[in-house]
Amino acid sequence: MTLFATADSLTSGRLASVVARAYSEDPEVEPKAAECLHIAHAFERAGEFDIIHNSFDFLPLTYSGLVETPVLTTIHGFSSERILPVYQRYNESTAYVAISDSDRHPSLDYLATIHHGIDTDAFSLHPSPGGYLLFFGRIHPDKGTAEAIDIALAAGLPLVIAGIVQDQQYFDERVAPRLDSERVSFVGAVSTDERSELLGGAEALLHPIGFDEPFGYSVVEAMACGTPVVAFRRGSMGELIEDGKTGFLVDDVTGAVAAVGRAAALDRAAIRAQAVARFGIARMVDEYLQAYAEVLRLRAVRD
Repeated sequence: MTLFATADSLTSGRLASVVARAYSEDPEVEPKAAECLHIAHAFERAGEFDIIHNSFDFLPLTYSGLVETPVLTTIHGFSSERILPVYQRYNESTAYVAISDSDRHPSLDYLATIHHGIDTDAFSLHPSPGGYLLFFGRIHPDKGTAEAIDIALAAGLPLVIAGIVQDQQYFDERVAPRLDSERVSFVGAVSTDERSELLGGAEALLHPIGFDEPFGYSVVEAMACGTPVVAFRRGSMGELIEDGKTGFLVDDVTGAVAAVGRAAALDRAAIRAQAVARFGIARMVDEYLQAYAEVLRLRAVRD
């Protein structure tokens, strides 16, 4: 296995890189130039490989017709309907994997749906959970930070907000004025080492999203700690959360407040066990190996 990624990436396979580090970490790098060099580096070596797995959005598809090596693309959501024509153009000549059934576009064909996997060993049950609710994610209207505050205040539990500020105006107008360090506190970005403690210690994770989220890492990470999730019934949430067992699917703030009151009765050990079984790395790897085999089988039949 050869991984085409930034030079500072860690992998047990062979690392191939023409970009030193992520362009988001290096203001001197022109993002589009880095993307072009990165993609070309992989496709110029296409003849060395049985299959190319593309997790780099739609641009690599425009190279796929120039090589004989089959290409499988994981579609990580659609940032805009305007990119859809690229996926449609290569729909019949390449293979697509969806990250959730809810994110499948009706105009495209899919080889499989494969939910993301996480390192469940990095998360554990907390010895004394409870006492606060948690919002964990980007501070953005789509993620429902302000609604999480409404839910927590109505439920009578303190709320901890963790994540990067992606929409500064939204934070300044809808979130910052309500911070008081007691009922509502903001801790900013959380390191990997701190994540399990924060997620595992929460009474529940609040996920009142305002868009059809294709997948939710914080949702499965919370469940890997045994923490129930209270989420708005949108996008992939119905695929990730088993209503009444690993969390609750609700339609509005009122429903979320009622669900918070029931969260403590859920079996946290059972929540973690289900998360490990459904969202572990090994399961994801096995499903991708099956997808690779199917791509190669279909190529052999066509040839």
